Amino acid sequence: MNNKTLYTAGILSFIASFLHVACIFGGPDWYRFFGAGEQMAQLAEQGSTYPIYVTLAISVIIAIWGLYALSGAGVILKLPLLKTALVLITAIYLVRGIAGLIIPFLTTSQIVHHNSIQFWIISSIICCIYGLFHLFGTLKMWHIKNS
Repeated sequence: MNNKTLYTAGILSFIASFLHVACIFGGPDWYRFFGAGEQMAQLAEQGSTYPIYVTLAISVIIAIWGLYALSGAGVILKLPLLKTALVLITAIYLVRGIAGLIIPFLTTSQIVHHNSIQFWIISSIICCIYGLFHLFGTLKMWHIKNS
């Protein structure tokens, strides 16, 4: 392993992926606690499979992001389009994080405000932290490759 920052980013993504799966097993209260919104919690209470599929899809995507970070760290084999993927993953984490710290204060949209301000602040800070690990790890990966 030649990039502990990207390794950490990968582990963080796997933790986020695991927590999404845990929400499925934890049920409606877990959906509420982790900020999925009242509608998702109610659908879970009604036995709908929609929250399961959405949560699994998010979990798989985040786990793939974790694999890309581990690939960039040199822990697993080089995945296709590694640099492009890491840039996009970094951008998604950072845009989500920064937008989540700004948009809830600029809009009254129900799409945004079905979650609490506390949810937006906490989840956005987490996304920014994840994004920064990806950013610094990706920059380090490029520096190591170009040295």
